[in-house]
Amino acid sequence: MDGAELELERRSKFLSSLIQKKKAIEQQDQTERLNVKVRASDMPLALQNKAFKCARDQLNYMPGKLDSKRLALALKKEFDSTYGPAWHCIVGTSFGSYVTHSLGGFLYFSIDKVYILLFKTAVEPLNH
Repeated sequence: MDGAELELERRSKFLSSLIQKKKAIEQQDQTERLNVKVRASDMPLALQNKAFKCARDQLNYMPGKLDSKRLALALKKEFDSTYGPAWHCIVGTSFGSYVTHSLGGFLYFSIDKVYILLFKTAVEPLNH
């Protein structure tokens, strides 16, 4: 490579790093605004943000006491309809779990004092 190509590559890497930093700051702002803490994740940021927003919206519309079944159903339906089957959701204030999930389809987070586990499994047709 000549000098101009090296300079172009250097500038491209620099701009890419700035974009990554900006995305990280935006993600942090989003989670702080929604009072979300990611506990563990193997999920793209766009899907995480969708889960955070959906959970926050559901919690905001719940009168009084937490309805964990309703929240879990809402998240499952949203993710099934948007990203295809088979999503699973566990919601509560205290639970243990050990699950197998599809690559890029796992998110465990808390919002306020509620813990949410959202994960996707592969669906294979039954052979009769």
